[in-house]
Amino acid sequence: MKITKNNENRAILPEPTIRRLPWYLSYVRMLDHLHVEYVSSTQISKELNVQSSQIAKDLSLLNVKGKTRIGYEVSSLVAELEDFLGFNRQHDAVVIGVGSLGTALMQDRGLEHYGLNIVAGFDVRPEVIGQNLGGLPVFDINDLLSWQRDHHVSIAIITVPVDQAQDAADRAIDSGVTALWNFTPYRIKAPQDVVIANTSIYAHLAIIYNRMQQTFIDRE
Repeated sequence: MKITKNNENRAILPEPTIRRLPWYLSYVRMLDHLHVEYVSSTQISKELNVQSSQIAKDLSLLNVKGKTRIGYEVSSLVAELEDFLGFNRQHDAVVIGVGSLGTALMQDRGLEHYGLNIVAGFDVRPEVIGQNLGGLPVFDINDLLSWQRDHHVSIAIITVPVDQAQDAADRAIDSGVTALWNFTPYRIKAPQDVVIANTSIYAHLAIIYNRMQQTFIDRE
């Protein structure tokens, strides 16, 4: 497969590969904490239920190659994966919609281990505007544009009710945000140069329920 590069000389990988890389990173991080020096694709395969040939192919796209009969050096593999995925660089973000989900994300300090630094929340409700949640301020959504002139945040996390999703996205884009992490079931429209990642809890619930029902039918 021909690898193309962007302006930072970084490989552009197929999305299924990118989705698997954090699995590999989580596992080898654990090994690194246990002071394990080397790991083979076969070992990773047994733990993650991904074919070893697929793992080797994925890592080769990052120009990461293991040693014959020894495998991959764990500490180096951690560093390579963190660098490629951007987890070792800080990406500032805001949460738009400080309900239960938005509040949980603002209070989740674990996201910082993956390079996501949430710096503020925005909402329309007077009862939450002006509060501090998880040590982070909550502002009026109408102040987003002026606030962004000083902060230049690149990511907006959309956790508003579905009927407000497009409006929230439009406000974020107008303020200069270049990426949206959309937690609503609404399919947001945006210019082509704005990155959108959709994480629909409801869609995943539907998959779970459907597969549970199918399993029940198969058992009858």
